[in-house]
Amino acid sequence: MPPATVIRASVAAPPALPRHKPEWVPQWSVPSAMRALRAVLVMPALFALSYKGFDNLQIALFAAFGTFAHLIFASFGGTRRDKVIGHLGLAVVGSVALTIGTAVNGNTALAAIVTIPVVFGIFFAGVAGPTAAAGVTGALLSYVLPVATAGTVSMIPDRLAGWWLASVASTIAVLLLSPRPAGDRLRAAAAACARAQASLLEAILRGDATPASRDAALTAKMTLMTTFASTPYRPTGLATADQGLSSAVQLLEWCSALIADAIDEDPDFPEDRALLRATADVLADTAAMLDGANVTPRIEMLELACERCGPRPGTMQPVAGNPAATLVAARRAFHEQAIAVAVRALVADAMIATRRADPETIAARRRGWYGAPPEGDAAERRVAALSGAIGVLTRHASLRSVWMLNSLRGSVALAAAVLVADLSGVQHGFWVVLGTMSVLRTNAATTESTALRSLGGTAIGFVAGALLLLGIGHSTTALWIALPIALAVAAYAPGALPFMFGQAAFTVVVVVLFNLLVPAGWRIGVLRVEDVAIGCAVSLAVGLLFWPRGAGSVVGDDLADAYRAGGEYLTQAVDWALGLQDTPPTAGPAAVTTGIRLDEALRGYLAEQGSKRASKEDLWRLVMGSTRLRLTAYSVASLRSPGTTAQSGPQRAALERNATDLAGFYEEVALLVGRPIANQVLEPITVPKLGGLDGGVPHHDLVWIREHLHHLGSHAQTIPEPAAHMAEQRRLPWWR
Repeated sequence: MPPATVIRASVAAPPALPRHKPEWVPQWSVPSAMRALRAVLVMPALFALSYKGFDNLQIALFAAFGTFAHLIFASFGGTRRDKVIGHLGLAVVGSVALTIGTAVNGNTALAAIVTIPVVFGIFFAGVAGPTAAAGVTGALLSYVLPVATAGTVSMIPDRLAGWWLASVASTIAVLLLSPRPAGDRLRAAAAACARAQASLLEAILRGDATPASRDAALTAKMTLMTTFASTPYRPTGLATADQGLSSAVQLLEWCSALIADAIDEDPDFPEDRALLRATADVLADTAAMLDGANVTPRIEMLELACERCGPRPGTMQPVAGNPAATLVAARRAFHEQAIAVAVRALVADAMIATRRADPETIAARRRGWYGAPPEGDAAERRVAALSGAIGVLTRHASLRSVWMLNSLRGSVALAAAVLVADLSGVQHGFWVVLGTMSVLRTNAATTESTALRSLGGTAIGFVAGALLLLGIGHSTTALWIALPIALAVAAYAPGALPFMFGQAAFTVVVVVLFNLLVPAGWRIGVLRVEDVAIGCAVSLAVGLLFWPRGAGSVVGDDLADAYRAGGEYLTQAVDWALGLQDTPPTAGPAAVTTGIRLDEALRGYLAEQGSKRASKEDLWRLVMGSTRLRLTAYSVASLRSPGTTAQSGPQRAALERNATDLAGFYEEVALLVGRPIANQVLEPITVPKLGGLDGGVPHHDLVWIREHLHHLGSHAQTIPEPAAHMAEQRRLPWWR
């Protein structure tokens, strides 16, 4: 028997978690109502025009479902320009997918094989940003419909005509019948957080930092982080402005933690008070700039205050040649300087997010986004930024990526559905594939529950449709009247009504629609119930085989990667700052990559329906702990100045031990939250006690490194308990 692997972890029972939570809250939704209005005005009109006016069934069919893709399945946010770009992109991608699907649907084996790369590409394209992610389902529909519907290559022009007719009409409807954008919620939350932190700094300066002012700053930070994490995909894309805003969010969280730690510090020295005043002013200016005001942050005042506030990180000259004064001043100025350093980076990111930064600022900050210190000339920064961008673009090319796993699972499931639909000889194979797509979730348990609700909703819709057809008989006029009513309910349902209710309404729409095209009475409903049942079975089988635990297992794996990469980054950063290595840290890009993958995995996990194994509080503590580790390593790496020589003596050795001990602690955390190991024994883990700087008065650069490490160690106390809870949960069978 192999030896047991011992991991010291707290084995206290995790807190009881709610087994169920409501999927929806019944309330009036203006966006859903506007979506229903657009669909009712566009889809029946296009269907009537193409079917009755053009007398072309293919144009009518693809115009109808193209409207579904653009107005119901896709939901592009942002400005009107953003929405036009989103709908145009969906139209182009849908045209390519439609053409491929029509070309291969005549050969069962070819259709199943081609489905894998096409569907994978559509799914995986969502990593590009929120606009691409919002169009994934609509783009999938453009492929699913033709690949599972009988047709020939000669039909491609008619099908494209219907698709583009729906695309153009839907885009116009969105532009004309959408409420005015409420503004960028994330940017507004960032502005509110910056303003709240500025107010707290002012309260510290006045000496009246009350619990209420602290709570206000904390609430603003939590609102910002909730806004950032409230969507199943990142609300920022790969555009430079988006990446600047994303970095600004992390820096604001970092600033708020530093300010909270500095509340108990007494800024008695005039230089300290001047620095805090300048920092508060710049934070207020940044908030106004993020709100859209024509304000230039007073960064020069902040720089001047930093110069006057004793020794700065990276400077090599002691204060007035007095080592003792250097030690006292460096310790005293740590929090003020650390906050100022973070705020300077925040200003640059905010200017990039508001498209007011110059190319040099953008090039310098990109290195920070990708984990490299912002040194070097302009050419070096651009080269480093390009290589970092390429690394981030490929961050999801890993089985640790929830996007990669979702894309693989979705492509295999839909390929299997195409194969089963053709081999089983069902009359409407499209519904088998659509049934698979509609219930496919990231883990087998939620797929199973969604499948049951999908079948239940389909059956209810069939009964309602059958009763409707029995009531109206063969009256075409009555069917045309029923179509917009059923469509309004189906379009309003997503996000506003239970999943089962929306599925039932969609079934009624289909029954009415196909009875207008090819009258068949209630039998259409029966066929769809059968086809959806087959599709649900395919989706469930693929979920059981490929990814039964869903995004929860990926969150744990990505947490382990983030802590390992962060620990390595911290060790390299300390060696670099001490002058013990000649090249800058190389682990920064890997730490950034693992952090981004972790963010995406957490969003996927929180978006899953049903009960959660781990509490949100535990997850956020662990995620914030990994972020703090990475940002601390980046800050330490930035301490080194040109001409730094290797530090020596017992104080350097003490800092090396501190960094090694912390890295070892984070490795233990990684083993704890990562994939369970055979014969692994869980024992309590503890945060290491970090040593001081004995052996004489140290150089103030060493004091700065020590303060960073001790600051990190103090916050590491919040990690062992949630890590132990996750370890317990990861060792339960997936079906429990």
